[in-house]
Amino acid sequence: MYEYHKPVLLKESVDALISSPDGKYADATFGGGGHSREILSRLSDKGRLIAFDRDADAVKRAIDDPRFCLIHNNFRFIHNFTLFDKWKENGKDLEKNEGLDGILADLGVSSHQFDTAERGFSFRYDAPLDMRMNTKAELKAADVVNNYEAEALERIFRIYGEVDNSRKLTQLILKQRAISPIETTGQLDQAIEEACPKFAEHKYLAKVYQALRIEVNQEMRSLEKFLEGCAKSLKSGGKLVVITYHSLEDRMVKNFIKSGRIDGVLEKDVFGQSKEPFEAVNRKPILPSEEEISENTRARSAKLRIAIKK
Repeated sequence: MYEYHKPVLLKESVDALISSPDGKYADATFGGGGHSREILSRLSDKGRLIAFDRDADAVKRAIDDPRFCLIHNNFRFIHNFTLFDKWKENGKDLEKNEGLDGILADLGVSSHQFDTAERGFSFRYDAPLDMRMNTKAELKAADVVNNYEAEALERIFRIYGEVDNSRKLTQLILKQRAISPIETTGQLDQAIEEACPKFAEHKYLAKVYQALRIEVNQEMRSLEKFLEGCAKSLKSGGKLVVITYHSLEDRMVKNFIKSGRIDGVLEKDVFGQSKEPFEAVNRKPILPSEEEISENTRARSAKLRIAIKK
Protein backbone atom coordinates (compact mmCIF):
# COMPACT_ATOMS: atom_id res chain seq x y z
CA MET A 1 0.00 0.00 0.00
CA TYR A 2 2.83 2.38 0.83
CA GLU A 3 5.40 1.36 -1.80
CA TYR A 4 6.03 5.03 -2.68
CA HIS A 5 6.18 6.49 0.80
CA LYS A 6 5.11 5.20 4.21
CA PRO A 7 3.46 8.00 6.18
CA VAL A 8 4.61 8.74 9.71
CA LEU A 9 2.28 9.29 12.68
CA LEU A 10 -0.65 8.63 10.36
CA LYS A 11 -3.42 7.96 12.88
CA GLU A 12 -2.23 10.56 15.38
CA SER A 13 -1.99 13.35 12.82
CA VAL A 14 -5.32 12.68 11.08
CA ASP A 15 -7.10 12.18 14.41
CA ALA A 16 -5.89 15.65 15.39
CA LEU A 17 -6.78 17.19 12.03
CA ILE A 18 -10.39 16.14 11.44
CA SER A 19 -13.01 18.10 13.39
CA SER A 20 -15.94 17.55 10.99
CA PRO A 21 -16.46 15.02 8.18
CA ASP A 22 -18.09 17.81 6.16
CA GLY A 23 -15.11 20.15 6.45
CA LYS A 24 -12.48 21.45 4.05
CA TYR A 25 -8.91 20.37 4.63
CA ALA A 26 -5.47 20.64 3.07
CA ASP A 27 -2.67 18.09 2.89
CA ALA A 28 0.23 20.45 2.23
CA THR A 29 2.71 17.66 1.44
CA PHE A 30 0.95 15.02 -0.66
CA GLY A 31 3.97 12.75 -1.29
CA GLY A 32 2.70 9.21 -1.73
CA GLY A 33 -0.81 10.20 -0.69
CA GLY A 34 -0.93 8.19 2.53
CA HIS A 35 -2.20 11.02 4.70
CA SER A 36 -4.58 12.20 1.97
CA ARG A 37 -6.18 8.77 1.62
CA GLU A 38 -6.66 8.52 5.36
CA ILE A 39 -8.23 11.99 5.46
CA LEU A 40 -10.59 11.16 2.57
CA SER A 41 -11.64 7.94 4.31
CA ARG A 42 -12.99 10.06 7.16
CA LEU A 43 -14.81 12.70 5.07
CA SER A 44 -18.43 12.70 3.98
CA ASP A 45 -19.59 13.45 0.45
CA LYS A 46 -19.62 17.12 1.45
CA GLY A 47 -16.02 17.09 2.66
CA ARG A 48 -13.20 18.49 0.54
CA LEU A 49 -9.44 17.97 0.46
CA ILE A 50 -6.84 20.10 -1.30
CA ALA A 51 -3.30 18.72 -1.55
CA PHE A 52 -0.01 20.27 -2.64
CA ASP A 53 3.26 18.85 -3.97
CA ARG A 54 5.99 20.32 -6.15
CA ASP A 55 7.44 16.92 -7.12
CA ALA A 56 6.15 15.72 -10.49
CA ASP A 57 6.57 12.08 -9.40
CA ALA A 58 4.15 12.66 -6.54
CA VAL A 59 1.65 14.48 -8.75
CA LYS A 60 1.43 11.42 -11.00
CA ARG A 61 -0.14 9.59 -8.04
CA ALA A 62 -3.09 11.98 -7.66
CA ILE A 63 -6.17 10.36 -6.14
CA ASP A 64 -9.23 10.00 -8.38
CA ASP A 65 -11.93 11.27 -6.04
CA PRO A 66 -14.47 14.09 -6.66
CA ARG A 67 -13.74 15.47 -3.19
CA PHE A 68 -10.01 15.77 -3.91
CA CYS A 69 -7.85 18.21 -5.87
CA LEU A 70 -4.05 18.10 -6.14
CA ILE A 71 -2.13 21.33 -6.78
CA HIS A 72 1.26 20.95 -8.48
CA ASN A 73 2.94 23.75 -6.56
CA ASN A 74 4.97 24.63 -3.49
CA PHE A 75 2.98 24.62 -0.25
CA ARG A 76 4.31 28.10 0.49
CA PHE A 77 1.55 29.37 -1.82
CA ILE A 78 -1.28 27.71 0.13
CA HIS A 79 -3.05 30.99 0.86
CA ASN A 80 -3.09 31.96 -2.84
CA PHE A 81 -5.44 29.06 -3.46
CA THR A 82 -7.88 30.18 -0.78
CA LEU A 83 -8.36 33.59 -2.43
CA PHE A 84 -9.82 32.60 -5.78
CA ASP A 85 -13.59 32.36 -6.34
CA LYS A 86 -12.88 29.16 -8.23
CA TRP A 87 -9.69 27.43 -9.33
CA LYS A 88 -9.19 24.43 -11.56
CA GLU A 89 -6.43 21.86 -11.33
CA ASN A 90 -6.38 18.37 -12.88
CA GLY A 91 -9.86 19.05 -14.20
CA LYS A 92 -11.35 19.59 -10.74
CA ASP A 93 -13.17 22.70 -9.52
CA LEU A 94 -13.40 23.90 -5.95
CA GLU A 95 -15.85 26.54 -4.81
CA LYS A 96 -14.73 29.72 -3.05
CA ASN A 97 -12.99 28.85 0.19
CA GLU A 98 -14.07 30.82 3.26
CA GLY A 99 -11.37 29.20 5.37
CA LEU A 100 -10.01 25.72 5.92
CA ASP A 101 -10.99 23.51 8.84
CA GLY A 102 -7.53 21.99 9.02
CA ILE A 103 -4.10 21.86 7.41
CA LEU A 104 -1.66 18.96 7.70
CA ALA A 105 2.01 19.06 6.68
CA ASP A 106 4.48 16.16 6.82
CA LEU A 107 7.77 18.00 6.29
CA GLY A 108 11.05 16.67 4.94
CA VAL A 109 11.89 14.25 2.15
CA SER A 110 9.72 11.32 1.10
CA SER A 111 10.92 7.73 1.17
CA HIS A 112 10.61 7.67 -2.61
CA GLN A 113 12.92 10.67 -3.03
CA PHE A 114 15.52 9.10 -0.75
CA ASP A 115 15.26 5.73 -2.47
CA THR A 116 15.42 7.03 -6.06
CA ALA A 117 19.17 7.08 -6.65
CA GLU A 118 19.19 9.50 -9.58
CA ARG A 119 17.52 12.22 -7.49
CA GLY A 120 20.75 12.55 -5.51
CA PHE A 121 19.15 12.95 -2.07
CA SER A 122 21.07 10.12 -0.41
CA PHE A 123 24.72 9.28 0.13
CA ARG A 124 23.74 5.61 -0.09
CA TYR A 125 24.02 5.79 -3.86
CA ASP A 126 26.63 7.19 -6.24
CA ALA A 127 24.45 9.53 -8.30
CA PRO A 128 24.40 13.07 -9.72
CA LEU A 129 24.32 15.79 -7.04
CA ASP A 130 20.80 16.99 -7.72
CA MET A 131 18.43 17.11 -4.68
CA ARG A 132 15.73 19.19 -6.40
CA MET A 133 12.21 18.46 -5.16
CA ASN A 134 10.94 20.30 -8.22
CA THR A 135 12.97 18.79 -11.05
CA LYS A 136 12.28 21.85 -13.21
CA ALA A 137 14.05 24.17 -10.78
CA GLU A 138 17.41 25.49 -11.95
CA LEU A 139 19.57 25.18 -8.84
CA LYS A 140 21.07 21.75 -8.14
CA ALA A 141 23.24 20.59 -5.25
CA ALA A 142 26.20 20.43 -7.63
CA ASP A 143 25.75 24.15 -8.35
CA VAL A 144 25.91 24.93 -4.63
CA VAL A 145 28.98 22.77 -4.04
CA ASN A 146 30.91 24.03 -7.07
CA ASN A 147 29.86 27.69 -7.34
CA TYR A 148 29.11 29.09 -3.88
CA GLU A 149 31.73 31.23 -2.18
CA ALA A 150 33.49 29.79 0.88
CA GLU A 151 31.62 32.01 3.33
CA ALA A 152 28.22 31.00 1.93
CA LEU A 153 29.09 27.29 1.97
CA GLU A 154 30.33 27.47 5.54
CA ARG A 155 27.16 29.26 6.62
CA ILE A 156 24.92 26.67 4.93
CA PHE A 157 26.67 23.75 6.60
CA ARG A 158 26.79 25.47 9.98
CA ILE A 159 23.18 26.68 10.06
CA TYR A 160 21.24 24.18 7.95
CA GLY A 161 23.29 21.09 8.83
CA GLU A 162 24.50 22.11 12.27
CA VAL A 163 27.91 20.77 11.26
CA ASP A 164 30.52 21.46 13.93
CA ASN A 165 33.56 21.59 11.64
CA SER A 166 31.88 23.51 8.81
CA ARG A 167 35.05 25.47 8.04
CA LYS A 168 37.16 22.36 7.55
CA LEU A 169 34.38 20.78 5.50
CA THR A 170 34.21 23.85 3.27
CA GLN A 171 37.98 23.96 2.76
CA LEU A 172 38.02 20.33 1.63
CA ILE A 173 35.29 21.08 -0.91
CA LEU A 174 37.15 24.14 -2.20
CA LYS A 175 40.36 22.11 -2.52
CA GLN A 176 38.68 19.38 -4.54
CA ARG A 177 36.65 21.63 -6.83
CA ALA A 178 39.82 23.57 -7.70
CA ILE A 179 41.11 20.32 -9.20
CA SER A 180 37.87 19.17 -10.83
CA PRO A 181 34.13 19.80 -10.36
CA ILE A 182 32.28 17.72 -7.77
CA GLU A 183 29.38 16.31 -9.78
CA THR A 184 28.25 13.19 -7.94
CA THR A 185 27.43 12.08 -4.42
CA GLY A 186 30.36 9.67 -4.53
CA GLN A 187 32.78 12.46 -5.46
CA LEU A 188 31.44 14.63 -2.64
CA ASP A 189 31.74 11.83 -0.08
CA GLN A 190 35.33 11.19 -1.16
CA ALA A 191 36.23 14.89 -1.10
CA ILE A 192 35.04 15.39 2.48
CA GLU A 193 36.13 12.03 3.88
CA GLU A 194 38.81 13.68 6.03
CA ALA A 195 36.17 15.80 7.81
CA CYS A 196 33.96 12.83 8.75
CA PRO A 197 34.42 11.72 12.37
CA LYS A 198 35.35 8.07 12.77
CA PHE A 199 32.49 5.72 13.65
CA ALA A 200 29.94 8.49 12.90
CA GLU A 201 30.37 8.91 9.16
CA HIS A 202 26.72 8.28 8.28
CA LYS A 203 25.41 10.75 10.85
CA TYR A 204 27.86 13.37 9.63
CA LEU A 205 27.02 12.84 5.96
CA ALA A 206 23.31 13.05 6.79
CA LYS A 207 23.91 16.56 8.18
CA VAL A 208 25.90 17.61 5.10
CA TYR A 209 23.24 16.34 2.70
CA GLN A 210 20.47 17.91 4.77
CA ALA A 211 22.17 21.30 4.55
CA LEU A 212 22.56 21.08 0.77
CA ARG A 213 18.97 19.88 0.31
CA ILE A 214 17.58 22.73 2.40
CA GLU A 215 19.56 25.28 0.39
CA VAL A 216 18.65 23.82 -3.00
CA ASN A 217 14.93 23.74 -2.19
CA GLN A 218 14.82 26.88 -0.03
CA GLU A 219 13.02 24.78 2.55
CA MET A 220 13.23 27.13 5.51
CA ARG A 221 11.97 30.11 3.52
CA SER A 222 9.16 27.99 2.09
CA LEU A 223 8.23 26.78 5.57
CA GLU A 224 8.11 30.35 6.87
CA LYS A 225 5.81 31.43 4.04
CA PHE A 226 3.70 28.30 4.51
CA LEU A 227 3.16 28.98 8.21
CA GLU A 228 2.20 32.58 7.46
CA GLY A 229 -0.22 31.28 4.83
CA CYS A 230 -1.74 28.82 7.29
CA ALA A 231 -2.53 31.64 9.72
CA LYS A 232 -4.44 33.39 6.92
CA SER A 233 -6.07 30.29 5.43
CA LEU A 234 -7.50 28.57 8.52
CA LYS A 235 -10.87 29.59 9.92
CA SER A 236 -11.17 30.25 13.63
CA GLY A 237 -10.98 26.93 15.42
CA GLY A 238 -9.19 25.31 12.47
CA LYS A 239 -6.34 22.88 13.17
CA LEU A 240 -2.71 23.15 12.15
CA VAL A 241 -1.00 19.74 12.29
CA VAL A 242 2.71 19.55 11.43
CA ILE A 243 5.18 16.65 11.49
CA THR A 244 8.81 17.79 11.69
CA TYR A 245 12.07 15.85 11.38
CA HIS A 246 14.99 18.09 12.25
CA SER A 247 15.59 20.73 14.89
CA LEU A 248 15.57 23.73 12.51
CA GLU A 249 12.07 23.13 11.16
CA ASP A 250 10.72 21.96 14.52
CA ARG A 251 12.00 25.13 16.19
CA MET A 252 10.44 27.27 13.48
CA VAL A 253 7.05 25.56 13.81
CA LYS A 254 7.16 25.71 17.60
CA ASN A 255 8.07 29.43 17.54
CA PHE A 256 5.34 30.27 15.04
CA ILE A 257 2.68 28.49 17.07
CA LYS A 258 3.90 30.28 20.19
CA SER A 259 4.13 33.80 18.77
CA GLY A 260 3.11 33.98 15.11
CA ARG A 261 6.77 34.64 14.24
CA ILE A 262 9.54 32.22 13.34
CA ASP A 263 11.92 33.89 15.81
CA GLY A 264 9.48 33.27 18.66
CA VAL A 265 9.26 36.95 19.65
CA LEU A 266 5.74 37.69 20.89
CA GLU A 267 4.34 40.99 19.56
CA LYS A 268 1.78 43.05 21.47
CA ASP A 269 -0.49 45.90 20.41
CA VAL A 270 -0.70 49.32 22.07
CA PHE A 271 -3.05 47.88 24.69
CA GLY A 272 -0.60 45.14 25.63
CA GLN A 273 -2.62 42.39 23.94
CA SER A 274 -0.59 39.67 22.23
CA LYS A 275 -1.17 38.86 18.56
CA GLU A 276 -0.29 35.17 18.31
CA PRO A 277 -2.66 33.49 15.80
CA PHE A 278 -2.51 29.98 17.30
CA GLU A 279 -2.92 28.16 20.58
CA ALA A 280 -0.80 25.04 21.03
CA VAL A 281 -2.74 21.85 21.71
CA ASN A 282 0.33 19.90 22.83
CA ARG A 283 3.12 21.74 24.65
CA LYS A 284 5.41 18.80 24.08
CA PRO A 285 5.47 17.13 20.65
CA ILE A 286 3.84 13.75 20.11
CA LEU A 287 6.45 11.13 19.23
CA PRO A 288 6.10 7.87 17.28
CA SER A 289 5.83 4.63 19.21
CA GLU A 290 8.77 2.26 19.42
CA GLU A 291 6.79 -0.13 17.23
CA GLU A 292 6.39 2.48 14.47
CA ILE A 293 10.07 3.41 14.66
CA SER A 294 11.05 -0.24 14.27
CA GLU A 295 8.86 -0.51 11.16
CA ASN A 296 9.74 2.86 9.63
CA THR A 297 13.20 4.30 10.28
CA ARG A 298 12.05 7.70 8.98
CA ALA A 299 9.89 7.96 12.09
CA ARG A 300 12.92 8.00 14.37
CA SER A 301 13.24 11.80 14.38
CA ALA A 302 9.57 12.69 13.79
CA LYS A 303 7.69 15.10 16.06
CA LEU A 304 4.03 16.03 15.81
CA ARG A 305 2.87 19.53 16.78
CA ILE A 306 -0.80 20.56 16.85
CA ALA A 307 -2.34 24.02 17.17
CA ILE A 308 -5.76 25.67 16.91
CA LYS A 309 -6.36 28.93 15.04
CA LYS A 310 -7.70 31.56 17.44
